[in-house]
Amino acid sequence: MPLPHSLQGVTRRTGFALAALTLATAALAVPLAVTAQTSGADDAVVARVNGEEILRSEVFVLAQSLPPQYQSQLAQIYPLLVQRLVDFRLAYAAGMADGLANDQEVKTRLAEAEKRVIRDIWIERAVTALTTDNALQDSYTAYLAANPPQTELSARHILLENEEAARDIIAKLNSGGDFAELAKEHSTGPSGPRGGDLGTFTADQMVPEFSTAAQALEPGQYSKDPVKTQFGWHIIKLEDRSETAPPSFEDMEAQLRQELAGANVETVLSGLRGSAEIEITEDGSSLAPGAAAQ
Repeated sequence: MPLPHSLQGVTRRTGFALAALTLATAALAVPLAVTAQTSGADDAVVARVNGEEILRSEVFVLAQSLPPQYQSQLAQIYPLLVQRLVDFRLAYAAGMADGLANDQEVKTRLAEAEKRVIRDIWIERAVTALTTDNALQDSYTAYLAANPPQTELSARHILLENEEAARDIIAKLNSGGDFAELAKEHSTGPSGPRGGDLGTFTADQMVPEFSTAAQALEPGQYSKDPVKTQFGWHIIKLEDRSETAPPSFEDMEAQLRQELAGANVETVLSGLRGSAEIEITEDGSSLAPGAAAQ
């Protein structure tokens, strides 16, 4: 099975940098499910490199840096991940033996990595502090207010080409004719073979003339006068009327949490900007096409 670039070609300098960074950043956010699987006595030693142990938890950490399609095939790629961790340990040891711990490029990259880690953890904790249960409940209440229940209608119709034909069908209905059978026999619409059944719909899903006429009926009633729309002449029978049920908080929680966290990121960063002295020395206009020539 071919592996993604993050596990291929790491003998190249850029490959090593990408692989090492992937491993380091993944270690900062190991899912609880992974740590639970590999905690305590279950965190077995999977390999030793010159006497140094590699643990199962490290394999799971590396797996978390892969695309989802590879994570779902962990059993198949597990040996390859172990081998890659062995390679990482060997490369690390070789780098230490070459004195890279004191190399200026290494120090620069470590300093940049430290800035990113501190930045990300600070933002994460600040956002988490604002994303409270009460805030989530407030977001849910606001969602319900902005998305009130809608009336759903279940109806049938018979579509005809002219008013005279429609009034003839209404006369048959008034004489006890069966609506569904008349729809199968006379309706020119695609729902005709189904007895005119339109299923369930809300007002905004139908043209206004049709929706207005349907909403004016009581369940079991049919329109006593033909209803004209851009499609022709309709006879409508209302089968049922109901209200849409709002989604529960449990169904909405993940979405609300994500949306609230996103809004809180901007709140946190805006607060930092508001208390800082900031000077922007370039607006990017010098990078516009042709700017250099000018």
